Amino acid sequence: MIRVSFTRSVAFASLPLLLLAGGCRRVRFPQLADNYREYAYVTNGSGGTVSVLDLVNFRPDRTLKVGEGPSAVAVNPVRNEVYIVNTASGSVSVIDAANNSVAATIGVRRQPASITVDAKGERAYVTNTGSNTVSVLNLQQRREVASVGTGEQPGTVKIAPDGRSLVVANRGSGSVSVYDITDAPTPRLRATFDRCAGANDMAILGDSSKAFIACTGDDQVLSIALASAPDSWPAKQDPASMQDRLMARLRVGHAPGHLTLKPDSGEIFVSNTGSGSISEISTFTNEVGATFPIGTQPANGIISDDNASLWVSNSGADSVSLYSIDEGRMAMSVHTGPQPAAMALSPGQPVLLIADSGSSDVAVIRTRDTNGPELFTMLPVGAHPNAIAIKAFRTR
Repeated sequence: MIRVSFTRSVAFASLPLLLLAGGCRRVRFPQLADNYREYAYVTNGSGGTVSVLDLVNFRPDRTLKVGEGPSAVAVNPVRNEVYIVNTASGSVSVIDAANNSVAATIGVRRQPASITVDAKGERAYVTNTGSNTVSVLNLQQRREVASVGTGEQPGTVKIAPDGRSLVVANRGSGSVSVYDITDAPTPRLRATFDRCAGANDMAILGDSSKAFIACTGDDQVLSIALASAPDSWPAKQDPASMQDRLMARLRVGHAPGHLTLKPDSGEIFVSNTGSGSISEISTFTNEVGATFPIGTQPANGIISDDNASLWVSNSGADSVSLYSIDEGRMAMSVHTGPQPAAMALSPGQPVLLIADSGSSDVAVIRTRDTNGPELFTMLPVGAHPNAIAIKAFRTR
């Protein structure tokens, strides 16, 4: 996702504005350059489609046919490509963002669930829940080049920012697998950690020193120290740091699901779906600082670039909550559509998008307004939207 400077006003006359209680007010958004493009890609769990939303003009752009059961999406940080995981058809669809068309389909293994793309935009790793494997994709050749075994029913997968470690949460076996991916193409298993029932979401610190994994069935979060590089300063100071090791098992609320890492990596906020709360974890001390009530069935979280605001989608309350990190309290909530779940912030963060999994729409919340954040409009998508990602770029 590319940060840009803005030089052109959005043509608001074409926008589907909402008539709010206070009447129509002028909408304030950044200005955009003539060659600037910004699209949101929403996977529709039913129907085998992806909805493309034009975020310059705030309107649906088109609907693309992909594989069956699309469930996850990732963007290439270098090229204008977007990748869709098709769980039911065992494939990954490649979308060319420049013209919003399906450019290729890559076969993987059974029931793929999650995807992560490396910083160079050259490789992707896909967990296959039905075959207990991770597929390695060459994104330039658009094909699977290797696969490696995991624990049972692997779900979330992420690459550490330094590109050395691949971490996989195995839901079925309640374990976490850590791989070395410096020797491409086949990942090498480095360590396995068990006793993490329902291993689910994860967060990896910006310096790649630790991974945190939500254990949904145990009401806890694992803190794992990731092995440092042999020639690094930590390795020279402490040779033991070259080994992956368990740091702590942190007790949080009931049924922790999503982990939200602050951009400065100082804290993680845990969405406790079963107890309607969020737990705050210090990544430095590996301690749970506090737990706060937030809403019914919190599903996902996202934090602003200034580390000050946490947005949490409450799937059981048809709302999104705004939590002030600096003040340590919930500031407000905004109504959305039914069962809000996946979220994304636009570049520059003037709007927050929320996929309403219980309906066929995406709620658009204006985050910056003199009267505070408010619902701006609802954009139609397909049935049961379940994941969303934004790609922004300039045309030549």
